[in-house]
Amino acid sequence: MTRDKSFKTRVRARMDKTGESYTTARRQLVARSTAAAPEPAAAPPAPPKPAPGATSSGTAVQTARISDALVRERTGRGWDEWFALLDAWDATGRTHTEIARWLATTHEVPGWWAQSLTVGYEQTRGLRAPGQRRGGGFSAAGSRTVAVPVRRLFDAFADDALRRRWLPGAEVRVRTATAPRTFRADWGDGSTRLVVGFAAVGETKSRVSVQHEKLTGAEQAAELKAYWRDRLAALKHLLEGTGR
Repeated sequence: MTRDKSFKTRVRARMDKTGESYTTARRQLVARSTAAAPEPAAAPPAPPKPAPGATSSGTAVQTARISDALVRERTGRGWDEWFALLDAWDATGRTHTEIARWLATTHEVPGWWAQSLTVGYEQTRGLRAPGQRRGGGFSAAGSRTVAVPVRRLFDAFADDALRRRWLPGAEVRVRTATAPRTFRADWGDGSTRLVVGFAAVGETKSRVSVQHEKLTGAEQAAELKAYWRDRLAALKHLLEGTGR
């Protein structure tokens, strides 16, 4: 597959640069890919549509958001096949991080998809509710690909004046900001928190993933998911339009 060839090329490039063995270079790249990907709650690239798996609060389970055909196309297996493999590995007794790492290292599933499969498995096996993080807390997520360099997308969060143009009225207190990769901040009264990741998609295009954490329940998670879908659309319009 194309993605396998691309990954092997990256491994060999790291070997040439660091002098590491193939196994060591591959392990380092897989670990970095898994750690950099925030837990997703929506399938890229389009906003999720209502599906039979949606709950009364409007939050859909992962298997309803991401079609079996798309999972098979991107990972080589469908939902049921992955669930059977995870059951055989006794994944219900393991942590979210352990499951995602196993998918990435043993089956070479890319970081975002390893996280997506893990969330879908946990929801289906009753280890978490839709919108709920493993361990009890709730969160809302959103992502967008924008036709600007990644540093410009990062600045849209980190620069106060620019952020107010697409996120008016929001009270954001920055905790840490590492350009152009991550942005963390307290939201409102500080009871909830933002974790934002950025990734370049070529020289003139980049992707932002927002995770709104420490929410009170599924209803708040559904409301904030809709809010971030709207605000990220406004951000895209600003940066790609006259606001560039």
